[in-house]
Amino acid sequence: MNGEIVLAGIIFVFSIIASVLITKWWIKVAKRNELTGKDMNKFNGKNVAEAGGIAAVSAIILGVLFYVFIKTFALGSSTHLVDILSILVTILLAVFIGFVDDILGWKKGLKQWQKALMSLIIAIPLMVLNAGQHSMNIPFLGNVNFGLIYPLILIPIAILGTTNGVNILAGYNGLEASLGTVIFLFLGIVSLKTGNVWLAVIAGIIVSALLGFLYFNKYPAKVFPGDSLTYPLGALMGVFAILGNMEKLALFVFIPFILEGILKLRSGLRAENFGVPNKDGSLEPRYPKNYSLTHVAIRLLKAIKGKADEKGVVYLIWAFELLLVIIAMTWMI
Repeated sequence: MNGEIVLAGIIFVFSIIASVLITKWWIKVAKRNELTGKDMNKFNGKNVAEAGGIAAVSAIILGVLFYVFIKTFALGSSTHLVDILSILVTILLAVFIGFVDDILGWKKGLKQWQKALMSLIIAIPLMVLNAGQHSMNIPFLGNVNFGLIYPLILIPIAILGTTNGVNILAGYNGLEASLGTVIFLFLGIVSLKTGNVWLAVIAGIIVSALLGFLYFNKYPAKVFPGDSLTYPLGALMGVFAILGNMEKLALFVFIPFILEGILKLRSGLRAENFGVPNKDGSLEPRYPKNYSLTHVAIRLLKAIKGKADEKGVVYLIWAFELLLVIIAMTWMI
């Protein structure tokens, strides 16, 4: 057991170092090729490297491959290799679609239905593997076996929801990576408690890579994650819920993204998350109504402190997610 902990630690250290090095390299490449975007929540915001999710996801993929190498050659185990490879294929599909959206979304103006249709492709690996448990305990109905409905309908709906849910709650320095860190730390703990050690290791790899990326993405950001990170993160949340058979817990900690979707629908999915920046770094509400959790956070901070800023918005939403995770942990005990 101690040997496995040491090996896991080596993998995590490898992942965080890979994330730092690749992100640092990507910032230079993106700026050299003018793949940059304005930091919208800052007055006269400078241009920042875009699509940094490529770096974070590359570190995740390298970390998972390193884990497979150790699992195969050092531990002599081939268990769950098919599941792990399906996760890798899912990540690759998600980062490809996210990167296409990063490049074409702003330039060509991809429509919401086009983005949703593209994200359905991400569900294919889990569908063809017939992943997950088809039986679920439904309140008032008891145990229900969904049969083929589960892989052919429920899995695509789940991946569509998680992928696009994470994608719409974004736009603030460090927000996506910090939320992802908390959620995957929780999903890793759940996986460990339920005996899915292999899934817990992958969660640790994801957390490590996100921490390495967050070093550059935190306020003031040197790189933006873009859809290259939000799509894979959302897809991976759905994958963990399905492969780890923890749909209810995952749905509970996904509440901020569900609320974000509801608020966005009020605007017909047209509202932006950004605030209106002032010269002193504070933020004002962009709209008379709330169309995002970020808008709610700005108004709450102004009501409590008299002033809202970007870091405060991120910390408040992060604290909300952390509270949900703590409640979920208590629920498990």
